[in-house]
Amino acid sequence: MNNNKTDFDVIIVGGGTNGLSAGCYLGLEGKRTLVLEALDKVGGMASSGYLIPEAPEHLVHPCALDMMSMRVHSHIPQELDLERHGFKSIELAPGYVYLHPDGSSLVFWRDRMKTAAEIRRYSKNDAEGFLEFMNVIDMFLEIALPMMRVDPAKLNFGAKLKVIGSALKNRKLKPELMGLLTGSAHQAARERFEHPVTISAMCALTGLAGDITADGGGIYYALLGFLHRFGVGRVLGGMQQLSNAMRSRLEELGGQVITSATVTEIVSSQGTVKGVKLADGREFTARSVIAGCHPKVALEMVTAGEMPRHLLTRIAMAPANAKGSGPLKVDVALDGQISVPRFEQARGDGVDLRKTCLLIGTEEAVLESFSACARGEVPTLPYITMAAPSAADPSQAPAGQDVIYIYPPVMPVNPKAGWDNIREAVADQVIDQLSAYVEGIKGHVIGRRIEAAPDFTARLNTVNGCVVHIDTTSMRSSTMRPAHGLGGDTLPVAGLYLGSAGIHPGGGVNGMAGRLAAKRVASYLAKNP
Repeated sequence: MNNNKTDFDVIIVGGGTNGLSAGCYLGLEGKRTLVLEALDKVGGMASSGYLIPEAPEHLVHPCALDMMSMRVHSHIPQELDLERHGFKSIELAPGYVYLHPDGSSLVFWRDRMKTAAEIRRYSKNDAEGFLEFMNVIDMFLEIALPMMRVDPAKLNFGAKLKVIGSALKNRKLKPELMGLLTGSAHQAARERFEHPVTISAMCALTGLAGDITADGGGIYYALLGFLHRFGVGRVLGGMQQLSNAMRSRLEELGGQVITSATVTEIVSSQGTVKGVKLADGREFTARSVIAGCHPKVALEMVTAGEMPRHLLTRIAMAPANAKGSGPLKVDVALDGQISVPRFEQARGDGVDLRKTCLLIGTEEAVLESFSACARGEVPTLPYITMAAPSAADPSQAPAGQDVIYIYPPVMPVNPKAGWDNIREAVADQVIDQLSAYVEGIKGHVIGRRIEAAPDFTARLNTVNGCVVHIDTTSMRSSTMRPAHGLGGDTLPVAGLYLGSAGIHPGGGVNGMAGRLAAKRVASYLAKNP
């Protein structure tokens, strides 16, 4: 391959999983493809590395860890033959476990009947209500999944027939479904459950997707449906193995990847894309460009005057952590291993809580977190998710030691005191709160790494620290994602396409947005040889 060539069929800005996915699918079409990644390795939010200087053998996942989304869209790794390139995953059993302050716990098993049995320990009514609720969630998934897997700008007769069939089959549930889709996640939990453990577990799970008090947030229960239908997985060897496998497949197909390559302009002339310019002065030409980065970042890089002003305004105002909350990320290397004896002893059934993802946060804590962040304040009650990747995959830390992934989902994006002034203190607070549930952390820390919203923005070139690019709401889905006029299969600049989590079907490590963009580009190139 001539690494000095500058002309391609397609240039992809951003080497995350969606950018790599797009490149692979275009490679399968025989297109000459170049992926440009600003960081020194591919992966973006789906990366891992030895990032704690004091602990060079502890593998850190600075953003994504769990593999639920790609299990939902399992055709992606199959179509791209990623296993042959080193991608291997395992299923966690169980995937998520809620821990209550009183020492009780609730396991979200993949088997819904086993989950119902967990809930029955607290309330027979809640267990029955849960199984009835799952019928509503099943109906939602049967409607949503066929549409998630197709281009919403197309007619999609087959997918729509499936949706109509599901709606007719479950028409008695329509009022329940409408209540779920128009109400909040908190409302749905309060309507259906009575025990504080059940309610808190549902709030802690759905809070991972967004504000549980927001109208329309009932769609966050798709997480519960996905968990029961597809399970939760992890990439063996760390998330970087997935991204590296995608790069390997892309290069096998003739594609080229350049890292440490910051794009400063998507060049357009007279309404047609021409290529890109880099910060170091290099220029590359192509008949089409896919933006695998945040839509706002992408469209503001287009040559001045080529994008209509009203669309630039529209994308600039698209919600990204709009309620003032986003995750905090604390990775910690330990000289020993964590344990959860209080909760395991209370269960008495031998379930190993080390290997799962732990959800910590009562109903009150989740609500307090969202309200505090809206005021620019750090929540005082603990709402934390935590996993020890080295428990499920011991290769990720030295023998007898752990690396832990601490992810408080709801922290202020712009705290009044400023993250530079409070970052270390908030990490201390989170570890103190977590240590009331999990043993083996305090007194065993070798080193740690902290990222808040401004750090995500700086490192990942996202907006307002939003790791899913555009907030997940019913008004920001399908062709309305990222905004009206920008979610279809064309943009005002011919040959330019969006292909990140900011378009359909949304966030998550799955490569679907890249697959969709690749198909749009292949069609464009066929019509414009």
